[in-house]
Amino acid sequence: MSADPYAIAAPTDAGARRRPPRPPVGRPAEPRTGLPVPGADHPDRSDPAGPGRAGAGVGRASERGGRVVAVAIAAAWHVAIGLPAVLSGWSTLTAPLVVGVGWLVTAGAGAFAAGRLLTGGTLPVRRLAVLLLALDVAVFAAAGSTHLFTTANWVWSTLGWFFVLICWGRPVTGLAVLLGAHSAVALGALLAYGATEPADLARYAMYAYGTASLPLAISFGSATITSLARERAEAAAAALAAAAEREAAEQALRERRDRLRSVGGTAGDVLADLAAGRADPGDPGVQRRAALAAARLRRLIAESDDVPDPLLHEIRAAADLAERHGVRIDLATVGVPPALPVRIRRRLAEPLTAALVDARGWARLTVVAGPDEVVVGLVTPDEETTGADFGTLDGAGPPASDPYDAAGPDDDQVEHLDERDGTIRWTQTRWRRR
Repeated sequence: MSADPYAIAAPTDAGARRRPPRPPVGRPAEPRTGLPVPGADHPDRSDPAGPGRAGAGVGRASERGGRVVAVAIAAAWHVAIGLPAVLSGWSTLTAPLVVGVGWLVTAGAGAFAAGRLLTGGTLPVRRLAVLLLALDVAVFAAAGSTHLFTTANWVWSTLGWFFVLICWGRPVTGLAVLLGAHSAVALGALLAYGATEPADLARYAMYAYGTASLPLAISFGSATITSLARERAEAAAAALAAAAEREAAEQALRERRDRLRSVGGTAGDVLADLAAGRADPGDPGVQRRAALAAARLRRLIAESDDVPDPLLHEIRAAADLAERHGVRIDLATVGVPPALPVRIRRRLAEPLTAALVDARGWARLTVVAGPDEVVVGLVTPDEETTGADFGTLDGAGPPASDPYDAAGPDDDQVEHLDERDGTIRWTQTRWRRR
């Protein structure tokens, strides 16, 4: 072991007795270790469900567009095509009143279904299906054989679109069954009226195909487009998340290398002065510079650890170093700190690290945390130390080239107080969320 009393040594018994904090209540634990899963209680960290949520949002928007299109087609067909045909052929219908009332009832059922679809409500599918099929039979019977293949028999071309509305968002098989029943009703009308000539059957086949294929195509196409939009959005969100994570990791690596180079340079200056004889190992000022450099290196190592509470972990690293030098540490924590950037954590811990270097005998550390505020306090005996206070001693202040300690947009969120009355010294740092 090195004779340097301020070198970073292996944990002593005093440090080994310090147990890691228990996982806070409500935070999920990792099965193998029992420790909290990093990031489980911080919603602003990477969330693997993010791409899924993005895809679901795009899917909902696309599906809502399909609903609007289906409602518009059904309304336009029923009003712009069916109504003029009924009015123009009113006098030649077998039971015009039945045909007209059927048109109104279908319009009311369609308006009800459209309202539920556009507002996200549920539909009584079976009741509406039975109602529309009953109207189908009634209109075919009331239109008469003269209008079997004319637009005055509006159920031929219109009713399929109302089946689309009531079956929206459900498997296409349900819509296919209703359209098949609609074609069976039409075939029954053909047989009842005796329209069994090859030309009539050919026209029936053409009508059945036309009135079934378009609604099925719209329904199936909308479902396919919604699924594709959801998949594309999920893929795009996953790619963006991966790119952002990769960029953040590269940036963190560059900043950590810069930080290590800066902090290592400070420690190297102390060692160079000692090796060249420019510094006296017995000088308290030199000892303080060495202790502060060691504390910063130790905290830098702690910053890269994957732990549930990074701030508390970094403060414990500085406290352990002071404890090895004979300082009796009393650490009390209240609450769980939120996820904080490394630069903010460093500004919270740096003044206390320097104050712990000056501590003699004992020190009391407190960490009080909430979702919007973190307060770190240190109370130590107020004893005279060789050298100036924190920030004025050569090499004691933050390195000028440190990228984390450079001024940033959140600097005004961290407050630093340092008071002494000759008996005790009180150092406090406070972060508040804006």
